[in-house]
Amino acid sequence: MKPATHPFRGRLATLALALTLAACQHAPEQALTQPEGSTGITAKSGWTFRTQAVAAANPLATEAGLAILRAGGSAVDAAIAVQMVLTLVEPQSSGIGGGAFLLHHDGRRVQAYDGRETAPGAADDRLFIGPDGQPVPFMAAVVGGRSVGVPGTVRMLAQAHRQHGRLPWARLFEPAIAWAERGFAVSPRLHQLLAAETALRSDPVAAAYFYRPDGTPHPVGHVLKNPELAVVLRRLAAEGPDALHEGPVARAIVDKVRQHPGHPGRLSLQDLRDYEPKERVPLCVDHAASQRPVRICGFPPPSSGALAVGQILGLLARTPQAGLPLAPDGLPGPDALHGYVEASRLAFADRAQYVADPDFVAAPDGRWDSLLAPHYLDERARLIAPLRARQVEPGRPGGTVSAWAPMSEQPERGTSHISIVDRHGNALAMTTTIESGFGARLMVTTDPSRPGGFLLNNELTDFSFVPADHEGRPVANRVEAGKRPRSSMAPTLVFDARTGQLIMSLGSPGGALIIHFTAKTLLGLLHQGLSPQAAIDLPNFGTLGGPVLLEEGRFPVATIEALRARGHTVSEVAMPSGLQALQRTEAGGQTAWMGGADPRREGIVAGD
Repeated sequence: MKPATHPFRGRLATLALALTLAACQHAPEQALTQPEGSTGITAKSGWTFRTQAVAAANPLATEAGLAILRAGGSAVDAAIAVQMVLTLVEPQSSGIGGGAFLLHHDGRRVQAYDGRETAPGAADDRLFIGPDGQPVPFMAAVVGGRSVGVPGTVRMLAQAHRQHGRLPWARLFEPAIAWAERGFAVSPRLHQLLAAETALRSDPVAAAYFYRPDGTPHPVGHVLKNPELAVVLRRLAAEGPDALHEGPVARAIVDKVRQHPGHPGRLSLQDLRDYEPKERVPLCVDHAASQRPVRICGFPPPSSGALAVGQILGLLARTPQAGLPLAPDGLPGPDALHGYVEASRLAFADRAQYVADPDFVAAPDGRWDSLLAPHYLDERARLIAPLRARQVEPGRPGGTVSAWAPMSEQPERGTSHISIVDRHGNALAMTTTIESGFGARLMVTTDPSRPGGFLLNNELTDFSFVPADHEGRPVANRVEAGKRPRSSMAPTLVFDARTGQLIMSLGSPGGALIIHFTAKTLLGLLHQGLSPQAAIDLPNFGTLGGPVLLEEGRFPVATIEALRARGHTVSEVAMPSGLQALQRTEAGGQTAWMGGADPRREGIVAGD
């Protein structure tokens, strides 16, 4: 492990820059930007299966995963098949040009596989500082080569497959290759997102693939073939993950990044060759659910998801609104929402202060679960009052004195989630991403005469654009060579704390709101006794530290006014989550798996 960077190293060198950027730390809140646009609600009734199930964001991907399970494959085998199909049919959200976190349980232990992208070796903390000394506008940072991190998904999946795969690696690519070659029908969601997208047309390869000659997206139902992706997937199937990190595909990636006409990036062939996934220690916390004690396991830093979700649930457990009680109308009332939001503000203050790549930044008090320690949560929960706190500061677990500057809130973008259980006793939760919708808007091809390819991530925009505050204190999540940007992804597995039996797998896309989407669903499942579908269907809500965010059109005026009376600013906004969840149930001595998929997106659950 690389030693933690000394917080004052280079302080004098960054002081002048920090003074220039001080105003950025206190900029007015911007309107909430969502990772992907809202495309409406499609009611879903939920699913139940006896032995195995796949929940994914697109029906073709779900069916591919189930086909692998039925062929005798493991949960990891199915996840690989699902991811390859998602690269084709849900290209705006994830793919082989991005990164992922995978949480796996084999019936005995939980493992956390980190396939998060890394900053190139030539990157530094001025990556997103413009010639005028100011941070570049967010979308100017997103679009182009500058934002592209070293992809990690494929090598991470290969690592997990070596340990838990049952079918040959090449077999897992067959569904995606078949769909890429014969084509798939453009879905209403993909069509609508392409119509709303403005920057993707600037890439000639992407424009030729996704749009017609007149610049309009292919219509719903158009059969879209991707022969270039089929070639790349065949190469990956035959040669393994190194086919993406070395050879012609790697050269095509680097050329695309470094030759961008407006914002070239710093990615090199050496960066691709050197990338290594990591296996990390899962972050698990005990929680008193309404019917039984549970153990909730999630992903540790560089993700902030499990820490923030764990803190929110732990803080709420110490308030009168412990289980987010639902009002007679079946919705969280103002008291419950107030308690939730104030707990969230405390959690997000700690997130902004402490959480970053653990290979570069030491945990407060020497361990990340110090932020979840009962005595620390007791102390923080006492700050939750009947009215909105004027200001929320990060805590000091174990008396920590932090030399880091808090990171200002920045937009975080798109992802996809997969939950799978197999008949062999394995289960996983995997959240996968290329960051913004359509990533860096760069489509890679090894042969421009073949239509299609795959999109690259813009993951480096998850780093703090501002490297230090006005006092010269560095931000923990600033850009550094080889570093993994902080994430909010929260793949989650839940266990019966008494027996150790797995009882749930869940997660969601949604940028920083992933934390709230996941926490909401856990509260519905663990405290309200809702089915996975009913818990997912609950309206979304949360905060990023500022206004209370409520899913538009879902809460009564009386609730909104009551929150304002407690001192909150309330914004009704689109909050298009993409939750997937599986839950074990027992009835009449028979085990079954109940599944739910978000009505705000097009995913389904399938199984046996």
